[in-house]
Amino acid sequence: MDTRIINSISGRLSLRAPQRESLDALAKAIDATGNRLLDPKHYVPALLETLKAEFPTLQDFERDFPSICFALATGVGKTRLMGAFIAYLYLAHGIKNFFVLAPNLTIYEKLIADFSPGTPKYVFKGIAEFSASPPEVITGDNYEQRGALVMGDLFGSARVNVFNISKINSEVRGGKAPRIKRLSEYLGDSYFSYLAGLPDLVLLMDESHRYRASAGVKALNELNPILGLELTATPHEESGGNTIPFKNVVVDYPLARAMEDGFVKEPAVVTQRNFDPGQYSKEDLEEIKLKDGIRLHETTKVELITYAHQNDARIVKPFMLVIARDTSHARALKEKLETVFDGKYAGKVIQVDSSSKEEETVQALLNVESSDEPTEIVIHVNMLKEGWDVTNLYTIVPLRAANAKTLVEQTIGRGLRLPYGKRTGVEAVDRLSIVAHDRFQEIVDEANKDDSVLRKLKFIEVDFAEEQGKENFQIGSNIDAQILGSETKGSAGTVHTPHKPAEPLFVTESEKQVASAALAVIKQYQTKPDQAPTSQALHSETVQKQIVAAVKEHLTQSQQSLLDGAEQIDIADVVAKTTALVVDNTIDIPRIIVTPKGTVTSGYHAFSLDISGIKGLKPQERALVSQSLQTNEQTEIGQGDSGNYEPIKENYILKKLFDYDDIPYDEHAELLYDLAKQAVDCLSASNDEKDVENILQNQSDAIARLIHAQMDKHFFEEVTEYEVEVRSGFTTLKEYSYTATQGQEIKNYRETVADVSKLKQMLFGGFKKCLYPIQKFDSDTERRFAIILERDAIKWFKPAKGQFKMYYKKGTEHPEYVPDFVVETNDYVLMVETKSTQHRKDDGSWSDEVTEKAKSGVKWCANASTHLKANGGKEWKYLLIPHDEVKEANTLGSYISKFQKTAN
Repeated sequence: MDTRIINSISGRLSLRAPQRESLDALAKAIDATGNRLLDPKHYVPALLETLKAEFPTLQDFERDFPSICFALATGVGKTRLMGAFIAYLYLAHGIKNFFVLAPNLTIYEKLIADFSPGTPKYVFKGIAEFSASPPEVITGDNYEQRGALVMGDLFGSARVNVFNISKINSEVRGGKAPRIKRLSEYLGDSYFSYLAGLPDLVLLMDESHRYRASAGVKALNELNPILGLELTATPHEESGGNTIPFKNVVVDYPLARAMEDGFVKEPAVVTQRNFDPGQYSKEDLEEIKLKDGIRLHETTKVELITYAHQNDARIVKPFMLVIARDTSHARALKEKLETVFDGKYAGKVIQVDSSSKEEETVQALLNVESSDEPTEIVIHVNMLKEGWDVTNLYTIVPLRAANAKTLVEQTIGRGLRLPYGKRTGVEAVDRLSIVAHDRFQEIVDEANKDDSVLRKLKFIEVDFAEEQGKENFQIGSNIDAQILGSETKGSAGTVHTPHKPAEPLFVTESEKQVASAALAVIKQYQTKPDQAPTSQALHSETVQKQIVAAVKEHLTQSQQSLLDGAEQIDIADVVAKTTALVVDNTIDIPRIIVTPKGTVTSGYHAFSLDISGIKGLKPQERALVSQSLQTNEQTEIGQGDSGNYEPIKENYILKKLFDYDDIPYDEHAELLYDLAKQAVDCLSASNDEKDVENILQNQSDAIARLIHAQMDKHFFEEVTEYEVEVRSGFTTLKEYSYTATQGQEIKNYRETVADVSKLKQMLFGGFKKCLYPIQKFDSDTERRFAIILERDAIKWFKPAKGQFKMYYKKGTEHPEYVPDFVVETNDYVLMVETKSTQHRKDDGSWSDEVTEKAKSGVKWCANASTHLKANGGKEWKYLLIPHDEVKEANTLGSYISKFQKTAN
């Protein structure tokens, strides 16, 4: 097994754990057969017996050639896994020829795009060997021309043939040969015969459960592939009302595990609070579900816009899926949906069913994911199944009769994929909602069964009568409000006009245009810390002259009339006023880059292994079969013996730890041996020697993973010296993105909130010292702390995401840290975190995450203070305040003396 190539592919393609597990399984299968699995002259029954010993779930290949199935839940990434398979077989074993089967036209078109360079989801992106010479993609539409070009090329790159099995099935009806099997004037022989004669053809079958017993697949048996690789989320067939599981599964990663591991959206079933479906007619119930689905859809749309702005991410346009009973029902639904809510969805609804030509709808379906495409509602009956690989389906309204298990299991598969590739931690962005008012209790009962995949479902009751719509607000700072206009308009049209100063700073439109130009020039000084180490430096005579000159040059190029017209503008005066506005409404936040300088020492502290996960390991029964290639006689060589005996038990674990690229073995050999010994000692304490040997041979992978995960917590890095580079002396405030209840009035920050559960949907104003006209609070603690700041601070604000670009350690990840408040006083600038005491441990210390955030904040404050104090600025301090200490009777000064955090 070439671990180096596997690790390289895994890293370059960013394979998820189940994808890596599948790639390892393929390599293991090849290795276990001594590469005979890839030999065109292999003896299939012998290969089966060998692999059955390696994979307990494998019973039969179920085909004339070796074929193994990888059952991965929808949304985990089967197409990328196919790319990983092809890359591995090409790089590690020199396999060049691949035949990829798609079950229908939708997946066929998608696979062609995903295997073609330059497309958004190109599966080989990052594979250096394919960058200069990408695999040749030959399709069911162009093989007669493209195939002729590759037949005589012995030195080219890999060839990926992509064909649509449904097309082949239609061509073999009545016993006819498929078109690919007929003679071709381009090739002189059929392309089918050319492929069948290749010594290294590997067949990859996407969604293989869809066509296992079809006539087309039977015809493809004559291709004589050396190996078949099946991928599906449904490893079983339905026959006569019975479910027949596949017998060739080697990796099984079901939906329940994908939900648990966070690789897919979190599905939730939604109903109205106190809803009694028996009170409504069938037609009325349908309309209620549709309208509630649209309300959820609109709410989700706003949350996605807000998330995109807060995280500088692409905007995802969600859509709603309506499942109709039949085609006539679908037509009626389309007419209804295009007229509800004053025709808001006219031209934004598409119908997909047997009444539509598949070719006419494929592109529309694939385009639904684009934020520029208008579709917001898709209606279908039975046509949309596997392969509609979109990530922006967020709301499903099923109107077709089905039992609870079928209704949900078959429905949620269409919407589980995550638009950003992983969960964001924002519930609305990570959730798939299924509106099921009339089936809610039935689904709850089904989910409570021990064997139900639905156990991971959330159940949400919403009072739609009280629930108002939501809208997104983009809120600029006071600077933007005074120069560009103070009006704030939400995405649903709500307008907020914050308190205006008694005397506007700039009255005429010409003055506002000059001030706007001045502001643009001033922002450029953020990246010139040598000229403007703090915002106060903008007042210097030299900088003022430079700004005036730059503004005049800009106006000369674009707005000469402001200089030559009857209304003479004093540009220097406008620049001075704009500068004063910026300085008065800025708290100096330097942009600081810290890089190690000199010797960097890193490693792992010695520690005692948490053995709770090892104690429960038990020996596995496993029989290996040896078959003579000469006589075909088989011999059973015992149980629990992998044939790879290690005289030193710790070596079983150490060999697995060596596969982790982030552990330099030579530098940590003593620690690694000690940890492996702790694991072996734990097993020996409760098992005899034979069982210990069995566990280590068969489960050392799991033990190594556990050790590696614990090592991460004890990693250290010591640097003799850091180099601190100041990229910006100050930074202007970022635009803030909020989601709030639609149409609400701005509340005064001093107003007591009766229902604090709704506080996150409220906007607050009336501030005199805040640098934004409107703020949103995550808790009532924050609102009450703002009251103290309005009384005791010079100025303050709640920073937007990306304002600091500060990160903290959270396991193996480094998320961005956004503190709750930034506050300037007469003597200091404060970075403040107000935290619920629920985040305290039993011993009174803060949780690991809160502690890591504090460490990051303290370090940032120290570096910022060094720069600012050297340039006449103020010192930064970091405060971590328990929520129960936030009381109006307390002063800001008392918090500084009591809750300041410093470096240990």
